[in-house]
Formats: sequence, C-alpha cells, structure tokens
Amino acid sequence: MAPPSGAAVRALLAGRLVVHPTDTLYALAARASDRRAVARLVDAKGRAPGRPLSVAVSSTEELERWAVLGRPARRFVRDELPGAYTILARPSAEARRRLAPEVAGGARIGLRVPAHPLALELARAAGPLVATSANRSGEPPARTVADARRRLGTAVAAYVDGPPRPTGRPSTLVDVAGASPREVPRG
Repeated sequence: MAPPSGAAVRALLAGRLVVHPTDTLYALAARASDRRAVARLVDAKGRAPGRPLSVAVSSTEELERWAVLGRPARRFVRDELPGAYTILARPSAEARRRLAPEVAGGARIGLRVPAHPLALELARAAGPLVATSANRSGEPPARTVADARRRLGTAVAAYVDGPPRPTGRPSTLVDVAGASPREVPRG
C-alpha cells in the first residue's frame, strides 16, 4: 500500500483536491498551474470568485521563482521562512505565464513555505499548490481531518493526516512588495 502522501500526490497531479495538515491549519489544496483544479477548489469552498488564493511552495528558493523580491523581502524570506507567514509580493513573469490567473493574475501573489514536513513533501512532489483553509467559506477552519471531511465531503479526493498537528491559527500576512515588509490585517 502506498503511503498516504503518495495517494495525495497522485490526486493532485490528476487535478483533484486534497486536504492535508500544515503548520497553521488543515489545507484544501490543488495544483496552482491547473485552472480546472483551482476552479474545483473555489467551488468546493463556496468561495466568491476573484478572492485571493495563496500558494504553498516547497522552499524559499522556489518562492523566489514565483515572486519579484527586493533586498528587504529576500531578508524577510531568509529569516522567517519556512514558517507561519504568507508573503504578498509582485508575481514574477514566470508566475503569470505558468500559474492560474486566479492565483498570479493580480498585482500581488500570496506565497507560503509551510513549516510542516507533509505540506512541504506535497508541494515538492506536485506543487506549487493553492492552499487555503479546509472549510466552506464563512465557516471556521477545520480542526481535524474528520471535521474537514464532514464539511467538504466527496469534493476532495484524498484526506491526509499526520503529525505534527496544525496550530489552528492562520498564517500572518506580510506585504513584502514595498520598501520594507509590513503586516497586513486579514479580511
């Protein structure tokens, strides 16, 4: 029998959705380069079209591939990631070409390098991944995989759990596109 992450990688590569733990929350994930998968994710969440989606990547080096980063931003990335931050940066030309427009078509792209081994493994094997909280829009984030399954049901192809457990708090948003990084309130 393949490890749970193997089934999850296969599902992601096939354009399906996966729920998995991160360092912060359980994530609902889809490949960021697959427009149909991103649309499935938006539909599964009942999310209003046009709302920003963040992208999980496997390393800070990969993050730099998808974002335009100045010196202060690179310093923040080097010092704080992996970790519980989502940086908001200008998308790179490659991001605009290769990622779904719902992810990289605006003035900013949200990027994370989660501090969770399973989340990093999935991002390395099938990413970059759109990764948003595993819940329907307007509901509190799922606290367990069973909770996520009750909320999202068969819209998700694979539910994966594993230690360490998420903290249950969302990542901190930090805009790094300006002269110095600044925290951005959620909402």
